[in-house]
Amino acid sequence: MHDQLPKIFCFINNYEKNYIKRLPKNTAIIYRNYNKNLNKVEIIKIKTLCKKDNRKFFLANNIKIAIQLNLDGVYIPSFNKELKINYFTKKKKFKILGSAHNILEIRQKENQRVNCIFLSPVFITKKSNKFLGIYKFNNLANYTSKKIICLGGIKKNNLKKIKLLNTYGLSSVSLFKQNIKYISF
Repeated sequence: MHDQLPKIFCFINNYEKNYIKRLPKNTAIIYRNYNKNLNKVEIIKIKTLCKKDNRKFFLANNIKIAIQLNLDGVYIPSFNKELKINYFTKKKKFKILGSAHNILEIRQKENQRVNCIFLSPVFITKKSNKFLGIYKFNNLANYTSKKIICLGGIKKNNLKKIKLLNTYGLSSVSLFKQNIKYISF
């Protein structure tokens, strides 16, 4: 039970103790920052805070460091097509998360042996006017037996629409900036 996959994830790009502490208790953290070099000291600070708050902590796109620092897992973005992942050095409870936007990327993540797939963007985002919407999201989710996490454009005003999705859980950046106290899933 303790190694069960979380249902709610928040992406962060730096160590902000007050922000992390303010997140709903049932929220796992994914550290993702492709604009700066990985800072192990910062990662260890986040890990320590997550452990203290009993949160799962995942590192984006660096399985070697995630294993080395004994994190809960790694998040493999859709642009990472690498299949030569060393699965034998990971601990038993180590989870591999992956993201996809279409059926080809879903198959790629299955080949990477991920535990779940973040399917995005479900709703409109600042980055793109292209989004899946409820019907296309559900259709794509049916192409895999992996657990699906919805991502992209999730805000307070469309949170109720999540119940219409064929999803195991949700992930967001902007939702948690709206100071959500609790999310039931």
